[in-house]
Amino acid sequence: MNIQIFGTKKCQDSRKAERYFKERNISYHFVDLTVRGLSKGELDKVKSVVSLENLIDTAGKEYAKRNLKYIVHDKEEMLLAHPLLFKTPIVRNGSKVTVGYCHEVWHGWS
Repeated sequence: MNIQIFGTKKCQDSRKAERYFKERNISYHFVDLTVRGLSKGELDKVKSVVSLENLIDTAGKEYAKRNLKYIVHDKEEMLLAHPLLFKTPIVRNGSKVTVGYCHEVWHGWS
C-alpha cells in the first residue's frame, strides 16, 4: 500500500488518520498542507474520485477569510493556489481516495 495523507498538523481528523495507520503499522506519507499543497496531477487524480464541491471546505476559516461565499471563483484554481481550502484529511491509496476520517473504508484497503 502507498498511503498519502494530505492534512494539517492542527486538524484533529488528520491526526486521527495518522494514528489509525500508525497503530496498524501501515506506512504512510503525510503531506502538510500548510507547507505544500496538492500538485495539479495529484488534484486531477483526487477529483476523478471526489468532486471539487466535496473537496472545498466551505465551513473553514480560509474560505471565510477569502470571502469566497460572495465572489465567483474557479474552485480548482483556488484549491491549487490556497491548499488550506481543502477539507481534511484527504487520504489516497493509489486510485482510491477518501475525504475526512473514514476508518471503515480504510479497513477495507488492508
